[in-house]
Amino acid sequence: MGFFDKIKAGLAKTREAVANSVDSIIKTFTPLDEDFFDELEEALIMADLGGETSMAIVDELRLRAKEKKIRDGEEIRAELQAIITEILTAQDTSLKLSGKPAVILVIGVNGVGKTTSIGKIAASLKAEGKKVLLAAGDTFRAAAADQLEIWAGRAGVDIVRHDEGTDPGAVVFDAIQAAKARGADVIICDTAGRLHNKQNLMSELSKISKIIDRELPNTTIEKLLVLDAATGQNAVEQARQFSSACGVDGIVLTKLDGTAKGGIVVSICRNLKIPVKFVGVGEGMDDLMPFNAEDFAKALF
Repeated sequence: MGFFDKIKAGLAKTREAVANSVDSIIKTFTPLDEDFFDELEEALIMADLGGETSMAIVDELRLRAKEKKIRDGEEIRAELQAIITEILTAQDTSLKLSGKPAVILVIGVNGVGKTTSIGKIAASLKAEGKKVLLAAGDTFRAAAADQLEIWAGRAGVDIVRHDEGTDPGAVVFDAIQAAKARGADVIICDTAGRLHNKQNLMSELSKISKIIDRELPNTTIEKLLVLDAATGQNAVEQARQFSSACGVDGIVLTKLDGTAKGGIVVSICRNLKIPVKFVGVGEGMDDLMPFNAEDFAKALF
C-alpha cells in the first residue's frame, strides 16, 4: 500500500471532520456569500487547523474566488485543496543526512510515541541500505533503554546503551565511537522526554550537540520533534516551545489514524515554518512514512 492509500485510510476521521463539513457547507450556501465563508472558517477551526490558519486560508480562498470568478462548489473545493497543498509544500521535508555518520536527535515529551518512531525510522533507513545505530540517550526514564533495545531488535540495527541515570552525553560519545568503528551511516539518538524546564532541556541538548560537533565536526545534526496528533492544538504549542528552547528541524506526527485532529499539520507548517517529515498512521513497522504534502492534502478531501 502506497503513501496515498495509507494516508487516506489514516485520515478517515480528519477527512470526516473536514471534507464532510466542506461538502455540507457547499450544498447549503449558494451563491458563495459571506455566510458561506464564515461557516467554512468555523469548519476548518473545528478540524484543528487553528483560528489564525483557518482565517488566512479562508481569506485567500475568498480572494481567489473573486479573481477567478468561481461560483461552482467543486471549483471552490479544488481551490481550497490547492491552498492547503501550497502551505504544506512551503518547507523541505527531506532528512538532512550529510556526513558519515549523520546524526538524528529525537526529542519530545513522554507518551507521544518517541521510542516507537525511532525504531520505525531506523527500519526505514535500513531498508534504504543504510547502516543505523541507536543511542539510548534517555537515561532518566525507567525502562526507556529497554524499550529502545526491543525496537532496535525489531528493526535489526545496533544499539548503544548505559545504565539508568547515566550521563546522556556519555551514551552519545560511546555511540559515536561505536558508529565510527562499525562504519555506521546514521546515529539516531533518543533524548529525555520532558519540557518542564526549558533551561535543563537546553543545557542537556547543548552538551550532546557539543560532543557531536567535537567528535563529528563535518556531520549534520537533524533534530526531529515527535508529536501526538491526538493532542491537537496542544501539539502546536509543544512544537512552539521546543523550537524556542532548542530548535527543531522537522516534525514526526504520530497517531494520525486515531484522531480527527489531523488538521494540525497545516497549522504547524503555516505558523511555525517547521516541516512535517514523517507521519504515523498505524501500528505496523512501515506505518510511519515520509510526508508527502500533495497526497496529504488530496487525502483530506
